[in-house]
Amino acid sequence: MDNTVHERIRQEVADHPVVLYMKGSPVFPQCGFSAAVVQILSHLGVKFKGVDVLADPGIRQGIKEFSNWPTIPQLYVKGEFIGGCDIIREMYETGELQQVLEQKGVPVRA
Repeated sequence: MDNTVHERIRQEVADHPVVLYMKGSPVFPQCGFSAAVVQILSHLGVKFKGVDVLADPGIRQGIKEFSNWPTIPQLYVKGEFIGGCDIIREMYETGELQQVLEQKGVPVRA
């Protein structure tokens, strides 16, 4: 992986409490999986930074290598990779996602 891409991803994940690498933007997701994660985070009232991987092929490939995870979207909370759409959806349904966010100090709507 290109070191500048790796460094950019590392910096974004470090600078923002919640980062979602996704297809499209939080306002206009470009795939159903990205839209589902945006909807979950929005429902929980979580402020997050969306990074559109479609706008930068280097980031699109780089994030897969960075996390060693093959699919987009990818959610990071306080620098830690949490998972993709299926994992986030499952964690949300069981209440585990809210717990992780709260434990890491990310405000969640009750």
